[in-house]
Amino acid sequence: MTDSQWDTLVAAVRGAPGPQMPVAFIIDSPWLPNWAGTSITEYLASEHAWFDANRKVVEAFPECIFLPGFWSEFGMCTEPSAFGGKCVFPPNDFPFIQPVTASPEAAAELPEPNPETDGLLPLVLHRLRWAQPRIEQLGHKIRFSVSRGPLNIATFIMGTTEFLVAIKTDPDPMHRFLGTITRFLCRWHQLQRDTFPSIDGIMVLDDVVGFMGEDDFLEFGAPYLEKLFAADAAVKFFHNDAACLSSIRHYTRIGINLYNPGIQQPIAELMRLTSGQLTLLGGIPPREVMAEGRPEDVAATISRLQAEVPDRRRLILSCSGGMAPKVSTENLKAALASNSVSFEPKQAY
Repeated sequence: MTDSQWDTLVAAVRGAPGPQMPVAFIIDSPWLPNWAGTSITEYLASEHAWFDANRKVVEAFPECIFLPGFWSEFGMCTEPSAFGGKCVFPPNDFPFIQPVTASPEAAAELPEPNPETDGLLPLVLHRLRWAQPRIEQLGHKIRFSVSRGPLNIATFIMGTTEFLVAIKTDPDPMHRFLGTITRFLCRWHQLQRDTFPSIDGIMVLDDVVGFMGEDDFLEFGAPYLEKLFAADAAVKFFHNDAACLSSIRHYTRIGINLYNPGIQQPIAELMRLTSGQLTLLGGIPPREVMAEGRPEDVAATISRLQAEVPDRRRLILSCSGGMAPKVSTENLKAALASNSVSFEPKQAY
């Protein structure tokens, strides 16, 4: 991310963007490798293939903010691998990790990993260290520390159904388990910040929040996310593109100032629920419109969004979720064309 792009992002988070609506997209291995002409396996295995794909996209769309920018990752395997899960890498498909244990007590007794040495995390940092001078030569900087969230990691280690059942049947072991994961994640984010002083943002992805009612979120989600988002950072970015009505009212209190929701509720409704105090990144259905639609469908969706949300001071145009596989260059260009649309805020929430 360039200095200018970072300044634009920070301004939007503060509710003071420029006259045009910023455009930003979360991009990672489900979309970027195939768009760039390589396989997912090659992208994950080769530093050069990974860097070339990221360079290609920032040079093709210099007006677009890509989040988190030059994302060093191994899919959902990244953080859970430190707990000993078996990583599976299908050819040209998204990697996944197999559960470690379905036992609440066994999960609670898992040792806290060391992010400097365990799982795939050292490889994540090595790739960024190798790439840092190349990234900076392009005029970009490493801006975010990144991780999946505590609930997300817990479900990969135990299994989704097993974890969600266990928070009801065995809450004490699950609190110990989530405490271990959160301490590990705090160390992991701190290590990223210590390694790359240009980092001034934290990005956490946790869709499992959307599988909980409000009471369960307040007990098993909010306290642990709050510890993560206590980090000193200008941008505190949360992704949950599952349901959010049970949790979104609490995000600003937790410390989140930028949120990427799913398509379940209109952006205007989410702004009303947060009294316009939380910057939202979204508005375009990632699959039905960005991946499966035509450029005119993308343009029509953006036009409707602009009519529904007159005050876009806290809106960054994006997919409601990450960039889906098979999104075309033409559809991406159609979305970016909206960046030339000026607006005057007309209402407050």
